[in-house]
Amino acid sequence: MHHDHQSGHDEHAEDDGQAGHGGHGGHDKHAGHDPEAFRRKFWLSLALTVPIVLTSHMVMDWFGYSLDFPGMSLVGPVLGSVVLIYGGWPFLVGGLHELRDRTPGMMLLIAMAITVAYVASLATSLGAFDLDFWWELAALVTIMLLGHWQEMKAIGQARGALAALAALLPDEAERVEAGGGVRPVPLAELRVGDVVLVRPGARVPADGRVADGTAEVDESMITGESRPVSRTVDDRVVAGTVATDSAIRVRVDAVGEDTALAGIQRLVAQAQQSSGRAQVLADRFAAWLFYIAAATAAVTFVVWSALGDVDEAVVRTVTVLVIACPHALGLAIPLVIALSTAVAAKAGILVKDRLALERMRTVDTVLFDKTGTLTRGAHAVTALAADPALAADPALAADPRLAAKTAGDGAAGAATAGADDEVLRLSAAVEADSEHPLARAIVAAAERGGVPTSTGFRSLAGRGVLATVDGQDFAVGGPALLRELAARPGAELGGVTADWSARGASVLYLVRLDDAGPRVLGALALEDEVRPEAAEALAELRAEGVRRIAMITGDARPVAESVAGKLGFRPGVDEVFAEVLPADKDDKVTDLQRRGATVAMVGDGVNDAPALARANVGIAIGAGTDVAIESAGVVLASSDPRGVTGVIRLSRASYRKMIQNLAWAAGYNVVALPLAAGVFAWAGIALSPAVAAVLMSGSTIVVALNAQLLRRVRLAPPAG
Repeated sequence: MHHDHQSGHDEHAEDDGQAGHGGHGGHDKHAGHDPEAFRRKFWLSLALTVPIVLTSHMVMDWFGYSLDFPGMSLVGPVLGSVVLIYGGWPFLVGGLHELRDRTPGMMLLIAMAITVAYVASLATSLGAFDLDFWWELAALVTIMLLGHWQEMKAIGQARGALAALAALLPDEAERVEAGGGVRPVPLAELRVGDVVLVRPGARVPADGRVADGTAEVDESMITGESRPVSRTVDDRVVAGTVATDSAIRVRVDAVGEDTALAGIQRLVAQAQQSSGRAQVLADRFAAWLFYIAAATAAVTFVVWSALGDVDEAVVRTVTVLVIACPHALGLAIPLVIALSTAVAAKAGILVKDRLALERMRTVDTVLFDKTGTLTRGAHAVTALAADPALAADPALAADPRLAAKTAGDGAAGAATAGADDEVLRLSAAVEADSEHPLARAIVAAAERGGVPTSTGFRSLAGRGVLATVDGQDFAVGGPALLRELAARPGAELGGVTADWSARGASVLYLVRLDDAGPRVLGALALEDEVRPEAAEALAELRAEGVRRIAMITGDARPVAESVAGKLGFRPGVDEVFAEVLPADKDDKVTDLQRRGATVAMVGDGVNDAPALARANVGIAIGAGTDVAIESAGVVLASSDPRGVTGVIRLSRASYRKMIQNLAWAAGYNVVALPLAAGVFAWAGIALSPAVAAVLMSGSTIVVALNAQLLRRVRLAPPAG
């Protein structure tokens, strides 16, 4: 159903991944390589490099051993040519494309060095020079393959977001036939005007309107609204949402690309396509190094030739070009990325996009989705009230427990607390057989005190439930139930519940049914519970220098403001975006960016996916949906928002190591290139190609050891 669109997304993702490589883009786009391809090339090149190194006369002289066997002189040329063509091909192709596009970078620098090393070594094998670079060529290609393999493994661009969205839809729909029977059909066979049966707990297969029945529908994954909403005849329902308590029949009015879910897919694709084409730091250095190396090599050749020493001119030029090859530069970034992702994984942080991690250090605004991120995403009983006016009601004899507990000291103290507990226990008994999320929350809250046994459970779809407890009939439901029963809470209880409603809580009433008529005994407030660690997470972010905290939600403003108040949002500094439709979430991110903010978006729902892709850094809560995780650059394995601070710390530590490594790699070239060019030859100081090769290896080791220090960075592990 979404096949064509998925293909389109993959193209966008590929382009984005190529852009993310900056100067490395040539091999990604044109050679079609992936981490697995680089892995294979690395191991085979390594296997071929070992005999080339062992049979190198230069290496044998260094280590004082000798090898001699028939055909040994062919090991370097034959295996070296295989390594160049097989392992070096991505770099040669990438270098050509950088040359064609006039954007020199890492690929062109590597291509230039391995080509020069190959030509010089081939000329040596033919007797023209004495420059044995076969081992250096093979080692260079192998090290660069290792760097690119590690780098690409760490990129992990979000390419599965649309597939995860499509997975929200069921594979089949139950279509109601003309004769009234129900027949399962593939989703692709649904047509506008069809009627489908959606059973309790099943997902709606296509957009449409309720043709028959009433159900509480969980739309949180699409709209961000944390409470299930009642949907009855003629109400609109959206593909991917869940009927929680009752079966409904839906008349389909949109299928395929016309559904709201497909619209969200398009938003994700557009947001990913519009990601900034940031260039990797190493490529900037590589571009400068290319120009410097080329200029130095040209000047070296001209000067030495002018001095009348053409042989020395060739040797010096080759030495310059080989020593400029970015061994250390090629590993500086990939090693830090590989190590930072390993360190992060131990702290419950999965880095999927290296550029996202780099950008995190500059974030000044963190935008949290409310439901499931700052809150638990599940309702809990947050307040109870028994009607105090019932204490003097003789009809309470029908439930002496409630009478005894309300009659004590009025509206306060242990007696009232006991009455509240009894409201909870009786409500839980009535709701015990219900599968509704609010019912489960009530039962869970009452479990410690024990839940009485009930009989005769009956659901009033969209209004409430009925059951008998100890021979007495009770009902639990919201305002719609009170209207149906023509019942009203007492004035004092009504005032309490009005306050609850004003802050966005769901209010349910416990009603006793008898011959005297329905009586409201008490009420319960249920709210999406704020995570206890959320306030601490925000405090930590402010301590790390984050200027603004923002919250976005599909919930009503009173609900959002209530949560913001509990979390200590600062008026005039922090922001609350409430009643935001799915299509508008990424617009809010864009709005913040227009105002100059560098935004990290933290979310867990389908409706967050476009915003996660649009933000400078998208951080998905691991307990969320697959699509949110696939749309993000960073994933927190737990649902603890304190992990966001860990991402910032990791970003800053990684960036420091990258800069240190790049500074070393660049600084090394500042010293080595003049020596290789023979600038100090007049003083008897000259750098031979062999010594140049050793220095290159040494710089690589320094970079690798410095990257290892990243393991010392301590990231506070998110408390699960």
